[in-house]
Amino acid sequence: MSARHPTQTTGDKTSQALAELCELHRQYPEKSRQSLIQQVTIKLDLTPKEGEFLVRNFQGKQ
Repeated sequence: MSARHPTQTTGDKTSQALAELCELHRQYPEKSRQSLIQQVTIKLDLTPKEGEFLVRNFQGKQ
């Protein structure tokens, strides 16, 4: 099941993913960013391209 509305654009979904990632990182600072990115990718049914964007831009940041 997709968490996105049929009219939701990729930008909206990416914004939602970023908000979710930040919230999870705040709640679970001990979890690795890779784990949080995977969780968000699955929860929001991100495309591979959207998931790669998160990995490229946020996996190694502290």
